[in-house]
Amino acid sequence: MAKSDYSRERKPSNRTPGSDKKKQFSKGRPPRKKTAPKKSSSPDEIRLNRYIANAGICSRREADTYIAAGSVSVNGKVISEMGYKVKRTDDVRFDGRKLSLEKKEYILLNKPKNFITTTNDEKGRRTVMELVSSASKSRLLPVGRLDRNTTGLLLFTNDGDMTKKLTHPTYGVRKIYHVHLDKNLTLSDLRKIEAGLELEDGTVQVDDVSYIQGSPKREVGIEIHSGRNRIVRRIFEHLGYTVTKLDRVIFAGLTKKDLPRGHWRPLTEQEIINLGMIK
Repeated sequence: MAKSDYSRERKPSNRTPGSDKKKQFSKGRPPRKKTAPKKSSSPDEIRLNRYIANAGICSRREADTYIAAGSVSVNGKVISEMGYKVKRTDDVRFDGRKLSLEKKEYILLNKPKNFITTTNDEKGRRTVMELVSSASKSRLLPVGRLDRNTTGLLLFTNDGDMTKKLTHPTYGVRKIYHVHLDKNLTLSDLRKIEAGLELEDGTVQVDDVSYIQGSPKREVGIEIHSGRNRIVRRIFEHLGYTVTKLDRVIFAGLTKKDLPRGHWRPLTEQEIINLGMIK
């Protein structure tokens, strides 16, 4: 054997037969790549779809559709990215309208007598806010006013846009009152009210006025959209009548059904949709 050959026999190997073959991988998912650990989200951040849902626009799933369609902007930039997070201080807009993170709430009260429609009173008189104090943790405000001795439907909300819509006469929000007079209303005076009266602050037009079927003629139903102060009482006072009782029975399509005097309830989802459709 030449010098270049092994001068001695090779030592036996500890490997088992076939162990020198390449390792075979089972077919299936490839090994996962290592990824950087996820950063913990800031408590001041919230997912955009949740922000929109909390603002009372729609559900989270529907919000994703609007985001993908380019209907939502954050700080002036249109956002179409799913899962995008915003800060509570960001300017979030839906179709150009600025959103508030505070969820919109709507409470309907059947107001009793001797409560004034204001958030507080310097004279210490009872206010309608006492009646809805347990309705919400949000700061709700009454929509419009009812006189201290006027009873009936009064809406409370933190939705400023809705409040403007429901109180502006151009929207023609339907309001119906049940009026009790100190004496029977003559047919000639009823016709005068139908035609319109000239009061000290201008002409007032009613949408409808009629006797209440099955009741004395001193009880009248009147529909009006004017928001002028004490307007219903002033209409009858102008003709020489005194209103002994005044009750608002319908407001913007909302009724007193199953709502006892002095009690409140949240609006249903359908009622909120109906209010939003007022144009």
